[in-house]
Amino acid sequence: MKMLLDDAADLNVISAYEDGRVQIRGEVHDTGLLILPRRITKNGVPRHLGQLDQASFRDVLEDGAAILIIGTGERQIFPSPEVFAPLMAAGIGFEVMDNRAACRTFNILLGENRDAALLLLADEA
Repeated sequence: MKMLLDDAADLNVISAYEDGRVQIRGEVHDTGLLILPRRITKNGVPRHLGQLDQASFRDVLEDGAAILIIGTGERQIFPSPEVFAPLMAAGIGFEVMDNRAACRTFNILLGENRDAALLLLADEA
């Protein structure tokens, strides 16, 4: 699926998504990454939903994003509510959806100049 956003040269817009991979600025990344408007983080990011814990949100909290979109793979799967405690304590909104919807939503938020972050997870192996 191709996705484009006008006037976003300095933003990490998702230009394409296919199962397990995302393309940003011409570079293909495997899922298991955190995408911020101007930074991509792979180190310390959970790859699968089962690895998601409260510490997984450290970079989001430090960055000060207003909303976090969490893509849980090819299907929408809701993590345990306790895992979101740090986000709730910091007043950061969050949504859980499948990766395709998460990528589309992230691009829309970037287009609205919203301070968003996207956490893309892979399906369980």
